[in-house]
Amino acid sequence: MPKKETNFDSRKDSDFSAIGKIRPNILLGVSGGIAAYKAVDLASSLTAAGARVNTVMTENACRFVSPKSFEGVTGSAVFTGMWSTPEEYRSGHIAILDWADIVVVAPATADIIGKIANGICDDLLSTTLCVCWRKPTLLAPAMNNNMWTNPAIQRNVAMVKKMGFQIIGPAKGRLACGTEAIGRMVEPQNIIKAIEKIASKINRRERKERRE
Repeated sequence: MPKKETNFDSRKDSDFSAIGKIRPNILLGVSGGIAAYKAVDLASSLTAAGARVNTVMTENACRFVSPKSFEGVTGSAVFTGMWSTPEEYRSGHIAILDWADIVVVAPATADIIGKIANGICDDLLSTTLCVCWRKPTLLAPAMNNNMWTNPAIQRNVAMVKKMGFQIIGPAKGRLACGTEAIGRMVEPQNIIKAIEKIASKINRRERKERRE
């Protein structure tokens, strides 16, 4: 059986101790793909592990999943537009960025990856990602296999990697169109393992800074 294509080393690691120790502020970006429903499970699991999670949803993401679903599992704010941020976050994307320790986009559609790669800022999520390029950021792509293998998409993926964004997936499996192919978003537990690695690095850096 061929090995699944992924950029994440899925070594066994069921202990999310770093997330529980540092209780990171995680900004979860949700773009408009059918895999958006998995992001609710991801948000719930991260919250249970000890993270504080705020969510930014694109307009299309809201067509797949209600913002109330994320509010319900995280108990935290959900941002859905440049002009509809909650009262306590009047500064919009800058305030969101200052709050976040880690940024995760799941699912990351071809559209949002292209916006990151080309500096396009036409909604709250793309604007936030344009500002946060120095933050630890993890993207979990999800799209049709023909889109994923498109040279233009691969060029954009290469660019965001060069910019320092981390990529996990996509995986091979059943897609929305019914075919078995690469393009499926990896499962939430694998995304959490990748976040745990990022949180561990933050934890080590903070310990080093305290010693100095």
